[in-house]
Amino acid sequence: MSVSTSRGTVLRWQGAIAALSADDRRMLFDRIIGARGVQERTADIVARVRREGDVALRALARELDGAALDSLEVPRREWTRALAALDPALRRAMERSAANIERVHRALLPVTQETETEPGITVGRRPDPLQRVGVYAPGGAAAYPSSVLMGVVPARVAGVEEIVLCSPPGRSGRPADVVLAAASLGGVSRVFALGGAGAIAAMAYGTESVPRVDRIVGPGNAYVAEAKLQVATVVGIDSPAGPSELLVLADDSADPVLVARELLAQAEHDPLAAVVAVTTSARAAEDIQRALSEQLPAQPRHGICAAALAGQGAVLYAESLDDAIAFANAYAPEHLLLVVREADRVLARLRHAGTVFVGASASVAFGDYMTGANHVLPTGGLARSYSGLSTLDFVRWTTYQRVSPAAAARLASDVAVFADAEGLPGHAMAARAWSAEAGGAA
Repeated sequence: MSVSTSRGTVLRWQGAIAALSADDRRMLFDRIIGARGVQERTADIVARVRREGDVALRALARELDGAALDSLEVPRREWTRALAALDPALRRAMERSAANIERVHRALLPVTQETETEPGITVGRRPDPLQRVGVYAPGGAAAYPSSVLMGVVPARVAGVEEIVLCSPPGRSGRPADVVLAAASLGGVSRVFALGGAGAIAAMAYGTESVPRVDRIVGPGNAYVAEAKLQVATVVGIDSPAGPSELLVLADDSADPVLVARELLAQAEHDPLAAVVAVTTSARAAEDIQRALSEQLPAQPRHGICAAALAGQGAVLYAESLDDAIAFANAYAPEHLLLVVREADRVLARLRHAGTVFVGASASVAFGDYMTGANHVLPTGGLARSYSGLSTLDFVRWTTYQRVSPAAAARLASDVAVFADAEGLPGHAMAARAWSAEAGGAA
């Protein structure tokens, strides 16, 4: 179902959803995370870092980033200098973004919860900040200070004691100045010039220079996402956030030029980005395809956009809005933009998306930078079970229980029956002791 337009736009899929073959649906829904080559290469890197520590990290920086690292850690004075030298307009924008992120995440801080199940029996949960977390900020083709703020500010709001940032080095041997400036602005504790699967392994297992963390958060490419999955047995992760995704759900009221613009904005992230539009009519789908064809040649990152459209791009139409909503829930995108009549009514029926942008003016770009909502989101269809980054990712819950002596006496008999049924006589004896004590007290 691929197509080339007269202006050179190449889409992997176009046409009716109902006409998709089983193979088409499998490729659309089983996205890049877990690809065999990625798994094997990532496993090699993780094992190498775990075995060789800093030596492996320096070698990987030379091999993958073309950087010779004298020190893996970037001194604080360099972040401070980068922030002081930042363009004033960019600094104002970053400060506004950080303030909005803090405002949203402080409002959504988890709180202690308690309930009394029976008189004298209290069960509660208390959110305790993690001691040390690792934040990954992508680099390479582009620098992402926004990802620094999205990871660091919520961690600070949650009360994390130490925040470690890893971001790939350029040929200078350190991350981009805008990343360092964001680290200084956001309140990072330490910065390391490390990228890719190697950085994830270093934070998960620790090396001579890089401390072992309690949780790793942040977006990245397919190798970063796969590395997070591979180390998830030894360290907490937020979600395996890989290449960017966008699904636009549109009806015949949508402006095709706007829809195409939003698709291309996300396609420019990565050749592996997945951008899909689902409409309620064949005519609307044709209009969006035409708009893509017209806009693509003018894109500054034309090659990346073209590769994403050719690899994972689709413009499809459904027989009804119900079918389009069902497709969106099955696809489970990272970003979902609603350009439909009665968008709030449609929003209520959506269950599987990292974040939903409601209405034509809610551009995904606003969420990427400035609304305060977090842009670190599950990809690869994992929005079915994962949520976007929040302060919940930076706490662990301590559960506590209180049982009064009178309540213990009331529980004793039923607990002992349970324990006897499971063949645990010690449990039964511990419970019956409270019945005996209650009887003695009487």
